[in-house]
Order: sequence, then C-alpha cells, then structure tokens
Amino acid sequence: MGAADGGSVARSALGVRVLGGHLQALLAVVPSDVHDASVLADMAYDSAELRKMLEANGNRSVIPSNPTRAVQYALDRHTYRERWLVEDFFRRLKRYRRIATRYEKRARMFFAFVLLASVLIWLA
Repeated sequence: MGAADGGSVARSALGVRVLGGHLQALLAVVPSDVHDASVLADMAYDSAELRKMLEANGNRSVIPSNPTRAVQYALDRHTYRERWLVEDFFRRLKRYRRIATRYEKRARMFFAFVLLASVLIWLA
C-alpha cells in the first residue's frame, strides 16, 4: 500500500553476507544500516553519493565504474567475481511467489518469509 492509498511505504533493502560459502540474509531498512562490509553491486549503483555514504560507514564499495564516468574508480575484480553467489541466491529466492511479488506489507514479515524460503533453499 503506497502513500496515495493511505499507507506509508517502507523502503527496505535485502542484502546477503557471504560467510565461507554460506549465505546469511540481512534486512537493512536503509543502506546506511550496513557497516564494515564489502558492498558488491553492478554499474547501475555507481554514484558518488552512494560511494561516499558507504565509505562514511566503514564499508568498501566494490562497484564497477560506469564507462561514461570521467574518473574511473579501481575495482577489486577478485571480490567482484564472488557476486554470483548473491545473484544466485536472489534467483532461487524469486521462485517463491510470495517473496517475488512482496505480499507482505511490513518489513519484518517479509524478512520472515525470506528466511523461511532461505531454509527451504538450503534444504533442497
């Protein structure tokens, strides 16, 4: 339910922490809630504001620079290759219709179903 429908829209971001080949799902209400981590993203997230916010929180951004950017940032290609684990997790997670369409209004309930689906993925 959006603001026009009489409700408030909760912005949330779902992240994945890779721990020795195992994945741990994280729910960040806003990206500034993540601290002391390597944040991997694709070129669509290449912005100076995001990089500054990540660095202010002690994070390391592993985001390839947009080819049209005047100043190209260095990219840790070894760490960026691990991004497939995260992409594969989201691919498997979207098999569950309730999560792909986000039926849940509250972030806590949505995250509970993400954890339930993660357990089912792990058991498969």
